[in-house]
Amino acid sequence: MQSIKIAYWVSTGLFFLLEGVMPALTSNTEMAIEGIRHLGYPDYFRTLLTIFKVCGSLALLIPMVPARLKEWAYAGFTFNIIAATYSHVSVDGFQPMSFSPLVVAVILGVSYFTYHRLYRS
Repeated sequence: MQSIKIAYWVSTGLFFLLEGVMPALTSNTEMAIEGIRHLGYPDYFRTLLTIFKVCGSLALLIPMVPARLKEWAYAGFTFNIIAATYSHVSVDGFQPMSFSPLVVAVILGVSYFTYHRLYRS
């Protein structure tokens, strides 16, 4: 049980850094602005996505958030990762960087399955 708890907190903390902290700190950089434009999305989408990522990652990280809200956050991030992968493949083709969101999906998956092992058993 201790190893599951460690895996949960490491994966959730890493996911929080990648999807909560990083977007909050870098969403207004020229690279982020150009990245959203490159994929064909309007600029307001970048701001909206950043807000949702920060709120969702906080929902996963804070222990007293209700389980139902955490489930919605996990689902939202899953949809986001699928859409990001699809967007990159559609615009850039089948290049290795087009599949980089799937690395984040693995971390999210570890967090999700260890969360259920800890709190549903």
